[in-house]
Amino acid sequence: MSGYPFVVRVYGLDIDIVKGVLVSDEFFKERFITKFPGGGLEFGEGLQDCLRREFMEETGHKIEIVRHYYTTDFFVPSAFDSSLQVISVYYLIQSKAGWALELSHRPFQFRNVEEGAQAFRRIPVEELSSENLTLPIDQYVGRMLKNDFGK
Repeated sequence: MSGYPFVVRVYGLDIDIVKGVLVSDEFFKERFITKFPGGGLEFGEGLQDCLRREFMEETGHKIEIVRHYYTTDFFVPSAFDSSLQVISVYYLIQSKAGWALELSHRPFQFRNVEEGAQAFRRIPVEELSSENLTLPIDQYVGRMLKNDFGK
């Protein structure tokens, strides 16, 4: 851990009004979580560079960052280490060449349930809720998306 008790996370919000919002189902530290795609900022990289790297690592796709959407403005301890504070930054994004992802039809539809397992799916914007997003900041952003983009 660095000398500062902060973790910075950067997430991409790909919204298709018809198909829904892209989410990532993961098995991480023996927990099933559903979150928006993205990950942790590494020393020496900018927020947008982090997001581009994370999407390339997780999906194999290059993304276009459309605009900043939200940055955490309330205290949230890490779900995995309560001695750390999480600051999350969300961007509206789109795939540069369209998505060619294998999408699941139900939560946690992994080939194998093992550490690091990941599957992508879409949740209709109007169905975003605390029940289908695991992390507190994602839940907050899900409510924002529902208000801004829901029918």
